[in-house]
Amino acid sequence: MATTDTSGAENSVRGLRADLAGLATEARRTDLAGIDRMGTEAIVRAMNDEDRAVAPAVAAAAPAIAAAVDAIAERMNRGGRLIYVGAGTAGRMGVLDASECPPTFNTAPGQVVGLIAGGPTAIHNAVEGAEDDTEAAVADLEALALVPDDTVVGISASGRTPYSVAAVRHAAGRGALTVGVSSNPGSPLGAAADHAIEVETGPELIAGSTRLKAGTAQKLVLNTLSTVTMIRLGKTYGNLMVDLRSTNEKLRVRAHRIVEMATGADEDEVRRALSAAGGHVKTAILTILGRLDAEEAARLLDASGGRLREAVESAATRD
Repeated sequence: MATTDTSGAENSVRGLRADLAGLATEARRTDLAGIDRMGTEAIVRAMNDEDRAVAPAVAAAAPAIAAAVDAIAERMNRGGRLIYVGAGTAGRMGVLDASECPPTFNTAPGQVVGLIAGGPTAIHNAVEGAEDDTEAAVADLEALALVPDDTVVGISASGRTPYSVAAVRHAAGRGALTVGVSSNPGSPLGAAADHAIEVETGPELIAGSTRLKAGTAQKLVLNTLSTVTMIRLGKTYGNLMVDLRSTNEKLRVRAHRIVEMATGADEDEVRRALSAAGGHVKTAILTILGRLDAEEAARLLDASGGRLREAVESAATRD
């Protein structure tokens, strides 16, 4: 009678158990073992107490985040892309951040990309085994035709998710910049990346549920990576969101307010400037501050690489 050798699979499972047992994000808070017997408000307060630890943990990683931002901005300034890669919650965080960049910073299509293990279906539903599919990670990046000026940011709470680690290793092999975002120090993801951002969030309120503190930390780190990179790329004027895309009534009103705040002009002047500039916020601001017509302002902005601060300073030195 034929028998099936299961020793390999059993060894793999034992190895995985050992790996997870050593991760802080998988540990159990024994002081919260009776949480299901606590009152609802007490649970809410306990969870809020846990969440308070996230921001300081991210702050401790500020030097690593800043170094990654400078490297990303340098490459994006040459036309490179920012590509997030992750599975489950981590992948959804990457997709979320990527999807918010076009309306906020008017990034070009495909300039900031979010890849999730299992594809778009996995945004809404769990895809069985997707996080273990290293071949899919390679295929997903190959479809993007990576170049050295691209940046691939692997995201994984454990720092060991096969899909994310494989993506970072493949990207490094293509000469792209790589960043690893995790919640465990000394992770395989961090070791594989040029820049390791390891935010130690510790055990979760619900053991192993890394959509909690670890997920919040991922959201904060990705927000910081994209936002500060866009500031470095001249996508803001001071702390004003001057590169937003006015695709609905709320954003059109916001665009009007931004021009007002940047220039101090009255409502009628702002309306005229925006109309002449075809709704383009940077051009409207430059027409007012530089006392230029819209066509001249657009040319000066183009000559300044779209950096409004430089364009305003350049206009001030003109005869």
